[in-house]
Amino acid sequence: MISLSHFLVLGGILFCLSVAGIFLNRKNVIILLMSIELMLLAVNMNFVAFSHFHGDTAGQIFVFFILTVAAAEAAIGLAILITLFRNRRTINVGELDNLNG
Repeated sequence: MISLSHFLVLGGILFCLSVAGIFLNRKNVIILLMSIELMLLAVNMNFVAFSHFHGDTAGQIFVFFILTVAAAEAAIGLAILITLFRNRRTINVGELDNLNG
């Protein structure tokens, strides 16, 4: 039987991996966006685990709102990334420091 602590440990590991992905690779925007999404999914897994083990559906409903915001964030982030790539021909964060209009 999988207990609540198993889910929390897995969520903690995923969260730590995403934080490491953000701090270790600050040059590629795509990896930064993927790390942020992984962080949100780790938090969502903890919400669902607590919701399931406490018999309450509020955490699962809250996850739907988080996933909606995450999907919008990913779509807007990718649109900005495509626009920056078309204008600058790079997705390196170090070369995108000058964002004049």
